[in-house]
Amino acid sequence: MEQLRKNDFYFELPQELIAQDPLEDRSASRLLYLEKDTGKTKDLTFRNVLDYLNPGDCLVLNNTKVIPARLLGQKEDTGAAIEILLLKRRDKDVWETLVKPGKKARPGARIVFGDGRLRAEVTEVVEEGNRLVRFEYEGIWEEVLDSLGEMPLPPYITHKLQDKNRYQTVYAKYEGSAAAPTAGLHFTEELLDKITKKGIHIAYVTLHVGLGTFRPVKEENVLEHHMHSEYYQITKEAAETINQAKESGHRVICAGTTSCRTVESAADENGRLSECSGNTEIFIYPGYRFKVLDGLITNFHLPESTLVMLVSALAGREQVLEAYKHAIQEKYRFFSFGDAMLIL
Repeated sequence: MEQLRKNDFYFELPQELIAQDPLEDRSASRLLYLEKDTGKTKDLTFRNVLDYLNPGDCLVLNNTKVIPARLLGQKEDTGAAIEILLLKRRDKDVWETLVKPGKKARPGARIVFGDGRLRAEVTEVVEEGNRLVRFEYEGIWEEVLDSLGEMPLPPYITHKLQDKNRYQTVYAKYEGSAAAPTAGLHFTEELLDKITKKGIHIAYVTLHVGLGTFRPVKEENVLEHHMHSEYYQITKEAAETINQAKESGHRVICAGTTSCRTVESAADENGRLSECSGNTEIFIYPGYRFKVLDGLITNFHLPESTLVMLVSALAGREQVLEAYKHAIQEKYRFFSFGDAMLIL
């Protein structure tokens, strides 16, 4: 197995550049344009993305919806504080979860939330130390969760989110994510309207983002890293829209690494898509040959993360690190609530 070293993707990031709050106007964030063939960069504002999309191009958006997956409760017997993070629905009322502290959540442990409207029992310990938890409640699950759950913001965001909707894209539709597809947070209804009026086609795909996205790469040899599986779905309409753009010689531009991973997982060897759904563990790193994607809109990612590796597969590691260096010098805002890059 050839070597691809984790520290090849390291860069020094000043703490103060990690965005803690979303901007008031989603599309007012900054946009760093990176020309993937030359490495040239240009400083723009996100709404300028419109000038770089051509009629006939296809913009792929992930319409997953983040669920308020963070539940704070107490152990029924001792009253000890327990935090549960919903990762993946396994059955109607059974979820795979991350429980903190894990040592207090052995099988049989019972947890109560809020005023007792929601109760839970740990049934099993599964891989990675995750817990299977069975929930008990009256009424509609979504309503109970909405009243008791919090948005599961990434650990590097320490401010409390004032408006739940700001960690949600304006086109979020299908519930199931533990984290937002953050490149999509910059789009407003108005900007999407201008994009379609210009003759750019929009294809909506779904990938429910798991916390595996944020899982650090521990192995020094990147190729030994194992990606968590995430559920995706592509409708007949989305597949046809994307195929049509490719066939007519236009570009497919994905907003976000999740949209990118969805189309690349689902495409056949000729880059064609059809209606499908499944689980993907695709890991994209330098050397990968893209089958569908021509361009990418993406936020600025953590050093040594699988997401920086994906971006490097598209635009070259040296060019990406050079662009990141420029972004740091120019004080771009990083991570989920930060600024974006356009790579074409």
